[in-house]
Amino acid sequence: MTKNRKITLVLAAVLLLIFCIPAGCGKKEEAGKDLLARIKEKGEIVIAMEGTWAPWTYHDENDKLVGFDTEVGEAIAEILGVKAVFVEGEWDGLLAGLEVGRYDLMINGVEITDERSEKYDFTDAYAYIRTALIVGSDNNEITSFEDLDGKTTANSINSTYMYLAEEYGATVLGVDTLDQTLDMVLSGRADATLNAELSFDDYMKVHPDAALKVAALTEEASHVAIPVRKGDDSKTLREAVNEAIEELRGNGKLAEISEKYFGKDITKQ
Repeated sequence: MTKNRKITLVLAAVLLLIFCIPAGCGKKEEAGKDLLARIKEKGEIVIAMEGTWAPWTYHDENDKLVGFDTEVGEAIAEILGVKAVFVEGEWDGLLAGLEVGRYDLMINGVEITDERSEKYDFTDAYAYIRTALIVGSDNNEITSFEDLDGKTTANSINSTYMYLAEEYGATVLGVDTLDQTLDMVLSGRADATLNAELSFDDYMKVHPDAALKVAALTEEASHVAIPVRKGDDSKTLREAVNEAIEELRGNGKLAEISEKYFGKDITKQ
């Protein structure tokens, strides 16, 4: 064997140790186990959400993570027989993290779109919402979505609302939270923002004197569901979550959580 051949084999062995030991390469107990089986074996399911979007997912006065999606995630985990572990992050990184396996699910008011359906598999819808076009109280120029052409909106990067605003010809200024988007409109740094009607209603309950109004609403409600990674590895997890959603809808738990956070049932069309 030549000296170069020996060096090559040594390097290959080192690389194998570096990459395989942390990942558990070659472990027989991992063979044939899909994502759901691994979750149950670990005893926990990792769920991604923003933690800054009331009343879907936010921190209360005691800094506890609460919200509609938080409780939905906990209820689904309970049915699966595992613990819900929540990981918070900015919207534009959550779907990317799901795609590379950092999270098992993303529960964050995610609306089903054709573009997202190309990258992710979705569970059945568990909520239905309409999008509000929000402007300053004294803004009489923007009265419809068509009026966004040539205007600026403030929205989370890669959100449904950003894409919708761009479809109508708006220039989108990227922000991280609902409060920031509305502050941009209030200060005049953005002409408008798009967001869930229910989230705006919740904001106005806390800030009743805010000089904001809804200029228009989408006619049809969007379907809110839970994205999972595409592929056979996630198939049984998606099916199990669908069964959990059906159970929660059937026993009234979904409606109960919705009433708690929205004051009405958004879990039925």
